[in-house]
Amino acid sequence: MHPFRQAVEHRDHAAIEAMLAEDVVFTSPVAFRPYPGKAITAAILRGVVRVFTDFRYVREIESADGRDHALVFTAKVGDKEINGCDFLHFDEEGRIDDFMVMVRPFSAAQALSAAMGAQFERIAAEALAASGDTGTGAAAGDGEAAAVETGDGGEGRR
Repeated sequence: MHPFRQAVEHRDHAAIEAMLAEDVVFTSPVAFRPYPGKAITAAILRGVVRVFTDFRYVREIESADGRDHALVFTAKVGDKEINGCDFLHFDEEGRIDDFMVMVRPFSAAQALSAAMGAQFERIAAEALAASGDTGTGAAAGDGEAAAVETGDGGEGRR
């Protein structure tokens, strides 16, 4: 079992955060623009733990060189069943530098978008506190709270 999977399944936030590179980029299934940086990524992942219930990984796929992993999961968001996959890339130091999530079905993605939108003020505050940001918004993805709330990157449906 991969250490990231183990940390997530044990809800070990400190271990999860320790595995993130400072320059990690998190690509959300419900926001148009990626979130750059460890502070916002860690805060988003804490938010996801608060939103998902019955979370479990059901499959783990690893590249031959061990730097790419796909962790397939199931969970619930409210009463919606959700299936998804965490795609992780590890840098030369063994830290996650690219983290992309995909989910289905659409109704569950919408529920996730709404639930994470409700969490985003707290997520942004946690990221700002962790990064020592002076309030410029950089740690919170330069206004991405609106993107998570709407699920369309704040730029309208495509």
